[in-house]
Amino acid sequence: MDYFPAFLKLDDQACLVVGGGETALHKVRLLSAARARVTVMAPGLCPGLQARVDAGEVQWLAARFDASALAGKRLVVAATGGDAVDRAVAAAAKQAGLWVNVVDRPELSTYITPSIIDRSPLVIAVSTGGGVPVLARLLRARLESLIPSGFGRLARFAAGFRQRVRERIVDTDARRAFWESVLEGPLAEEVMNGDEARAEREMLERLASADTRPRGAVYLVGAGPGNPDLLTFRALRLMQQADVVLYDKLVAEELLELVRRDAQRIYVGKERANHALPQEDINQLMVRLAQDGHRVLRLKGGDPFTFGRGGEEIETLAAHGIDFEVVPGITSASGAAAYAGIPLTHRDYAQSVVFVTGHRQDGSITLDWPALARPGQTIVVYMGVSTAPALCAAFIEHGLPADYPVAIVERATTARQRTITGTLATLPGLIEMHAVRSPALIIVGEVVKLAEKLGWYRRIGERD
Repeated sequence: MDYFPAFLKLDDQACLVVGGGETALHKVRLLSAARARVTVMAPGLCPGLQARVDAGEVQWLAARFDASALAGKRLVVAATGGDAVDRAVAAAAKQAGLWVNVVDRPELSTYITPSIIDRSPLVIAVSTGGGVPVLARLLRARLESLIPSGFGRLARFAAGFRQRVRERIVDTDARRAFWESVLEGPLAEEVMNGDEARAEREMLERLASADTRPRGAVYLVGAGPGNPDLLTFRALRLMQQADVVLYDKLVAEELLELVRRDAQRIYVGKERANHALPQEDINQLMVRLAQDGHRVLRLKGGDPFTFGRGGEEIETLAAHGIDFEVVPGITSASGAAAYAGIPLTHRDYAQSVVFVTGHRQDGSITLDWPALARPGQTIVVYMGVSTAPALCAAFIEHGLPADYPVAIVERATTARQRTITGTLATLPGLIEMHAVRSPALIIVGEVVKLAEKLGWYRRIGERD
């Protein structure tokens, strides 16, 4: 490797930054975050640096660079942007045996500053050796999205128990298993969610018994409407931690690819009149798996609390004393509407939106038709493909015109999305003509008129 990675302890160490502009200010911020004593040397200062000087946070030598300023310093940064001055700073620092960084000039530097992900005390550094700093920043952005802010709290929490764990659990393998169960289990989630008091009590209880067995929990996670890019950060993290995953038909294959590779996967899909596993059996399966110490991920298309039976499931979990958490997802209605270019509300067309399901558990359709047939609102119908003829007939029977705008969005937000627009009179025939299959949502309302103008879909029949 071109550079040896290291982390320097600069607490109360004297450091010199040569330069008074915005670049120098950026370096001063980093050094100050590490609690260094910073001196800035420059004839003049940008407003940000001047504010720090006025606040007494840094010292200012109002002069051009002079090698005498290096005396007693631990670290030097040249941030003037002037070739001659930066070279002079680098040469003087090297002669004095000091580490020096010349901004954007790795050939003149004895160290480089990486892109930093700060979850103190957890700190991650990314570097391309100074050759492509933009790439380092891009990688940093990706890592920032994958590492929750709560990891800093978790690192501090674990460090506070390190010695007690070492003393209580002498065997190295047992100690490692204990830490894995803590750092990847429900206790860690409590810390990252800010409930450190509860986590501390549980940690002390576990240490008192030296119980290294993992504690089971269930996470009801909304997988969103289908596109993996629409997952929440928290959903993705839990998908990577789960021991067992229960998923259904509405979860796209692309999403399952993001689940931890060695996790057990159990299909519990439900289709009309064809349930792979009855709901009560799913509830009991989650209980058994959690009681056995597994981290169970109940992965649901859309949002768990929007026609996802999440409420029924957590009732069972609560009754059995199982720890659980519900992680919201982008509901399929929002995803389908956004990708089809159909706003659910619009001040010219719809001042409210209603979500309904196309059939009940027994297969019947019992809805408040007079309320749904009111003008000025949008109705989104979940699970309505098979009952579309009856739905459309009921809307017309209760007062909506036969030419009322309607759309069906199949496999919303994915590369296979299709949006077909028509009317209440023509929708059943369009579904049959284009062989539309679930998952698909029906959108009824004047807002559908905007699909032609705003839609991001390719109309049926178009070709490249």
